[in-house]
Amino acid sequence: MIQLKYVLVILLLLLTAQEKGKPVKWALTKSCSLKVNGSTNINKFSCVIPEYTEPDTLVLYTHKGGEEVKISGQMILSIKSFDCHNGVMTKDLRKTLKAEQFPKLTVTFISLSKYPNPARDESVISGIVNISIAGVNKRFDVAYRCTPDGLKGITLVGTKTVNFSDFNIIPPRKLGGMIKTNNMLDVEFTLKAGILN
Repeated sequence: MIQLKYVLVILLLLLTAQEKGKPVKWALTKSCSLKVNGSTNINKFSCVIPEYTEPDTLVLYTHKGGEEVKISGQMILSIKSFDCHNGVMTKDLRKTLKAEQFPKLTVTFISLSKYPNPARDESVISGIVNISIAGVNKRFDVAYRCTPDGLKGITLVGTKTVNFSDFNIIPPRKLGGMIKTNNMLDVEFTLKAGILN
């Protein structure tokens, strides 16, 4: 009876190993970036973190059959790196996002709908991320545009519309409330990665 139990456990482990493919590592490059587009009642603005200075690696766990891909890894960005191309607006955004108290914006990658094939032309896939701003974590579905950069590189451009209120943040106002920032923001993050294996 005990031997049968061990045989069943070994068979289960073998079947699980066969379903899971080999983990694939993506090394994020300095060309990664984050852009936030928003608007006030009088104009539009665009703020960007133009490069990624952390040497982070994402690990993708693929499955046979091309179903959902689990991801381990994240991008950790400095709020003080945001540049709105306007000194006052840059200062306001950093203050609104509570840069002194919460200096980092984190994008944790959860999954992709399928593994993007770097040998193919541009494609569109979806994924799930967890975004942490000002001490609040929110999970979002994201649409990605995937572009191959040769056999050993890939670019994913993810887009998502979020609200200041999603993170318990009040949009900034100026001149006694005459200039009001709209609640909605369009977030675009560009992942440029080298495929390590």
